[in-house]
Amino acid sequence: MFRHQGKARTFLHNLRLAALLSLVAGIVNITGVLALKTLTTNVTGHFAYFAEEIMRKDYSIAITFLVFTLCFLLGSFTANTIVEIVLQKKPRLAHVVPIALEIVILTGVALFFGTSTIYEVHGKIEAFLLLLAMGIQNSLVTKVSQSTVRTTHLTGLFTDLGIELSQLFFYKKPEQQTKLKTNIYLRLSIISFFFIGCVLGGFAYGYLKIKTLLIASFVLIIALFYDYLRLKFFTITRKTH
Repeated sequence: MFRHQGKARTFLHNLRLAALLSLVAGIVNITGVLALKTLTTNVTGHFAYFAEEIMRKDYSIAITFLVFTLCFLLGSFTANTIVEIVLQKKPRLAHVVPIALEIVILTGVALFFGTSTIYEVHGKIEAFLLLLAMGIQNSLVTKVSQSTVRTTHLTGLFTDLGIELSQLFFYKKPEQQTKLKTNIYLRLSIISFFFIGCVLGGFAYGYLKIKTLLIASFVLIIALFYDYLRLKFFTITRKTH
C-alpha cells in the first residue's frame, strides 16, 4: 500500500491507501469543524477568510488564517523532505516516519487539548497542528500514489469525477472504458470513505469530543501494521519458493 511505487504499484494498492487515509481525513475534518469551528484538512476556504478579515481590518485574525495555509504547506514540505532523506538510507521506512509523525500530532492534540475556537490561543494551536498533520498526509499520499490519490480535500476529486463521467460517453474503446471506470471507482471510494469518516467522527464526537482524533490515529496505526504484515507475508512466501 505504501511501499510499492512506479510500475510496481497497482489499482488495489491505491484503493487501500485511498480508503484508509480518506477515512482518517474525514474524521479529522469533522472533529476540526465541531471542536474548533474551522476547517483543518484543507486550506482553500482559509484564503477567503483571510481576505475577509483583511477587508474588516482585523489583521490578527487575518494572520491566523494565513498561518493556517503555511502550516499545511509546512506539513507537505516536511513529509517530502523526510521521505527523500530516509529513502537514501532505509527505503522501506520512507513512509513510516511521516505517518508516525502524523500519529504523534493527532494523538497529542487529542490528549492535551480540548474544545476551543480559533479566536483563542489553544484553538489556534490545535488548528495549526491539525493542518500540519493533514499537510503531511496529503503530501505522502500524493507522492506514493504518483498524484493518483489525494485524501484531505474533495474539490479536485469532484472535478476529475465529473470529467471522467463525461468521457464515458465519448471514449468507447474497451481499454479506454476500463481505465475510466477504474478511475471513477477510485474517486468514488475516496469520496465515500471521506464521508464515512465524517459521519463516524461526528457520532464519536458526541461522546469523545476532541479525543475523537484518537480514532484517526488508530486507523493510521492499522494502516502501518497492515502494510508491515503484508511485507512479512510476501517475504516468507518468496523464501519458501
